[in-house]
Amino acid sequence: MANNGNSRDFAAKVGKLCLRSLIIVGITLILLIAALYTAMFVMVNGPSPTVGKLFVLSLKETSAGGFLADWYMSEEEIAALQAEKAEEEAAEINTALIKLPEREDISDLQDDVPSGEDTDSDTGDEAEEIKNERLEGIEIHDVSGGTYNGKMLIVKDPTRVFVGVPDRYGEGASGLSLTKMIEKYDAVGGTNAGGFIDPNGSGTGGIPEGIVISDGELLWGELGTSYSLAGLDEKGLLYVGKMTGARAMELGLQYAVSYGPALIINGEPCNSKRSLGGGINPRTAIGQREDGAILLLVVNGRQIDSLGATLDDLIEIMLSFGAVNASNLDGGSSTLMKLDGEYLNTSSYILGGERVLASTILID
Repeated sequence: MANNGNSRDFAAKVGKLCLRSLIIVGITLILLIAALYTAMFVMVNGPSPTVGKLFVLSLKETSAGGFLADWYMSEEEIAALQAEKAEEEAAEINTALIKLPEREDISDLQDDVPSGEDTDSDTGDEAEEIKNERLEGIEIHDVSGGTYNGKMLIVKDPTRVFVGVPDRYGEGASGLSLTKMIEKYDAVGGTNAGGFIDPNGSGTGGIPEGIVISDGELLWGELGTSYSLAGLDEKGLLYVGKMTGARAMELGLQYAVSYGPALIINGEPCNSKRSLGGGINPRTAIGQREDGAILLLVVNGRQIDSLGATLDDLIEIMLSFGAVNASNLDGGSSTLMKLDGEYLNTSSYILGGERVLASTILID
């Protein structure tokens, strides 16, 4: 009987201890939520309208956290902020501004590089030589600003850049992670690319947002609909801006994805004529220099050492690297860059690892 009494006393003490622990944890969570809510309230309604605007626009650009902006502003107020961004206008790329490098036919050059399937039989030295060949003509540069850091990848041969896609699109389909896309195409590296339907941050990457063209085939989108896109023709010439699917096919685009907006067209920054809007977030962008080199940019965000960049920041970075044309791509938790098996930036994906994507920009 004494042992039963001691057991009951012990169980009671454990129960009280657990209850106290739960109460402490609950109070701590309430205090943290209250502090977070207060901090966000101050940012939105504080003395600086610019800070409040950036904060709300940053939230509304996220798939999972966009609802938080609704805590502080009415639908009408948010709509008014977003309406400040002028409608993107269609613009024709002046192809004469880009001097594509003269080189042999790309198909002949590709045949000179053994595929990944053959490297298993190579010696270590031969495999290393093949690896070094594939990395030739690719440069990596650090970028940084007041609220961000990231990487710029320069691919000197624009015909090495293409759009990677999963096996299929549609209801029930799923995209692939950047790593899986790289493996699928035996690419040397790449970044995320176009947007996809992503309700509350739970999208599977199976339904693209906008248009997708790969190997000259219209995989998603409509010929008569206008999209903000970034696309490459067979010579590696980059087209950015708003155009219909029919126009993209007429121009002979072999690869294209949608997101936008265009950042630079024919050497002129697009924010010189209109507001691009947008908040501070992780970003991905693509551009092209006068010599034809492709610029692939990723900016880290939602991190202590890198909050993120605005669209205006992307324009400044691209101009500093000599971009003649450039476009914003999908960003946020999708922003990721990988080269030669190594991540070049830090993903902000809250679940860790990589997101599945509807499309990627890859390097052959």
